[in-house]
Amino acid sequence: MHDCEIKNNIRSLRFHHNEMTQKQLANQSGVTRQTINAIEAGKYSPSLELAFRIAQVFDVPIGEVFRYEKKK
Repeated sequence: MHDCEIKNNIRSLRFHHNEMTQKQLANQSGVTRQTINAIEAGKYSPSLELAFRIAQVFDVPIGEVFRYEKKK
């Protein structure tokens, strides 16, 4: 059993980057809007490569986008 989960700050980062849409982030990351939506909602964990690409879009370290923490 996994007692940790991947959390993300994508919604906040999008808001602080000129209110970037999920579609804009998806286009810049090379995935669909549905994929970004699922990641943002915590329903899907991105591949390591995609996680780095998303961080690159926002020009921040990967740790500012994703964090691994204990489930509550």
